[in-house]
Amino acid sequence: MEIDKENIGWFDKLLKLREEHISERTFILMLAFMVGFFAAVAAFVLHGMINQIVALLTGSFDEHAANWLYLVYPVVGIFLTSLFVRYIVKDNISHGITRILYAISSKNSRLRGHNCWSSVFASAITIGFGGSVGAEAPIVLTGSAIGSNLGKLFKMDNKTLLLLVGCGAAGAIAGIFKAPIAGLVFTLEVLMIDLTMASLLPVLISCVTATCFTYIFRGSTSMFTFELESAWVVERVPASILLGVTCGLISLYFIRSMTMCENLFAKFNDRPYIKLVIGGGMLSLLIFLFPSLYGEGYHDINLLLNGKTDADFDAILNNSLFAGNGNFLILYLALVLLTKVFATSATNGGGGCGGTFAPSLFIGCFGGFLFSRLWNMYQIGVPLPEKNFALLGMAGVMSGVMHAPLTGIFLIAEITGGYDLFMPLMIVSVCSYLTIIIFEPHSIYGMRLAKQGKLITHHTDNAVLTLMSLDSVIERNYIEIEPDVELGKIVNKISRSKNNVMPVLDPAGNLLGEIDLTKIRHVVFRTELYHHFKAHQLMTQPAAVLTDDTPMVEVMKEFDKTHADWLPVLDNENHFKGYISRQRMYGMYRKMVADMSQE
Repeated sequence: MEIDKENIGWFDKLLKLREEHISERTFILMLAFMVGFFAAVAAFVLHGMINQIVALLTGSFDEHAANWLYLVYPVVGIFLTSLFVRYIVKDNISHGITRILYAISSKNSRLRGHNCWSSVFASAITIGFGGSVGAEAPIVLTGSAIGSNLGKLFKMDNKTLLLLVGCGAAGAIAGIFKAPIAGLVFTLEVLMIDLTMASLLPVLISCVTATCFTYIFRGSTSMFTFELESAWVVERVPASILLGVTCGLISLYFIRSMTMCENLFAKFNDRPYIKLVIGGGMLSLLIFLFPSLYGEGYHDINLLLNGKTDADFDAILNNSLFAGNGNFLILYLALVLLTKVFATSATNGGGGCGGTFAPSLFIGCFGGFLFSRLWNMYQIGVPLPEKNFALLGMAGVMSGVMHAPLTGIFLIAEITGGYDLFMPLMIVSVCSYLTIIIFEPHSIYGMRLAKQGKLITHHTDNAVLTLMSLDSVIERNYIEIEPDVELGKIVNKISRSKNNVMPVLDPAGNLLGEIDLTKIRHVVFRTELYHHFKAHQLMTQPAAVLTDDTPMVEVMKEFDKTHADWLPVLDNENHFKGYISRQRMYGMYRKMVADMSQE
């Protein structure tokens, strides 16, 4: 215990020295640098682990024949991940980016300490053994958790914690893909963090730091290599628009299918081994039939982006039942595109850990190549460069699935060096986004929270209300009244109450009605009536009743609709919890708006 006290004293001294000699702004920049560095380290470690596991398991496979081990590895990977999560982590670490959004909106940007490492190991096992998911979401969660926990360690305020979470996410994307601009716009579009000029610099520092250290760790090669097949010409605008619409529809298929599969697996949450059998069995069968679904799929993306002859493209059929039959390439690509979403859902639903970032890139690449190949086969218009359109498809589907067209544009341009295709990238990404929002107003990451009213958006009013905690504005200092209490005793309680409204509760704590002082003034001062009236005769029903899980946006709407000064709040069992005061709620709202507006 003495050692702990000495350590605490030493750290407190360090904090005091920091406050005396380093300004708050400078220290935030230092923390942003640290977050960027650790995010790059986490990305390097994760990809290194994945590559080692994949090389160990599949290095000796015969490229020209199906391999029965594809039926075994995915189940083993999901099983090992499930054991790791259940017995070591003991917490839910799935849906990494959704968990960041939830932490921002509901937990003051506080992520648990284990999130700094748990997702790295869990996703490495899952993906290395064939899980058809991406490593990006786990790394983004890891980077954000590093930022959050560094902020908590140095006792930063909630606003700075939010900024550091954004730094972690931006640094993670920048580090994974060596794409600093994409990291910045990802934070803006996906995490919905509004950056002022004062907060822009820390995020940029995190992005640049992560990118530089990734170059040091992994060299200068990009994750995907790409050479422009032919320069973009204006005659391809119609094809680019049509590809964008197609990518939007593919994104809709991806989101809807993923949601359906998640709902099916959710029915077995209390039976994890059934989930393992169903998810692992489905994943193994799909990978055996279509080995392209194994892991992240970046190898096959590079094949489509760099192929020059039919033999190069036909290499995608290797290890499958279609190996050596190039005539089945289009059929194979279409089947892989359709089944990828089910492989991803089976991976996560069965107990694995991974994200949808890489699957959206994978489906986009296959969709773009398939679109251009069919266009050229049937000579619909001017010939299309297939590799270019595979690249454009990646941006299109990512823009649709994530509702982030800027991220799609800059990420694909940066990771491939495809800046010469900036115009078609913009056309495809925008058209995809405009198509998907007709059907789905929220991204695949935000739709779960949007249903609960817990999604932060760029709408300032809604963002403030989402960040406000209903529990923090409940007035619990109330005097309750029983239904058979006489008016004389009610007057006595009114004299001790600080509120104009008092709840009438039954013995179980259920709300029967309320006594509103303003509505009983005509009898309060008539002492001769004190024994003639009881609470149940004087009480009225509240203008509206709230529950403790009512979103603050809805709470505000109820106040505006009823013009009430006080509204009661009940818990999930309909027991009375307290009142919300219009005055107190608006006061907190105005303060938070002022805080968010400060530089």
